[in-house]
Amino acid sequence: QVQLQESGPGLVKPSQTLSLTCTVSGTSIITNNVYWSWIRQPPRKGLEWMGEIAYSGSTQYSPSLKTRTSISRDTSKNQFTLQLSPVTPEDTAVYFCAKSLRNRPGWEHWGQGTQVTVSS
Repeated sequence: QVQLQESGPGLVKPSQTLSLTCTVSGTSIITNNVYWSWIRQPPRKGLEWMGEIAYSGSTQYSPSLKTRTSISRDTSKNQFTLQLSPVTPEDTAVYFCAKSLRNRPGWEHWGQGTQVTVSS
């Protein structure tokens, strides 16, 4: 079955770069018509879609985060990566990676999420 697993540091200092990796198993990240997203949930707030990388390698980002966000992939490792820079305490959140299909709303598979705290 498809599984996604986030990994990365749980604590990042302000002004530094947050870097997270999502390792995918059970399917290839270059499977046609599949999109791979990063989504976060700050404390006491709702889910926020940050951006995605498509099966083709093309990327899209949330307009509010576009200047600070980069999503890339390593097809040899079946992983995709989020970089957010520079971070502030407002970037403290649980970060999720998720899988969606073209022309279908929502995400059908999610990682368990990883807590990232931005603090000095």
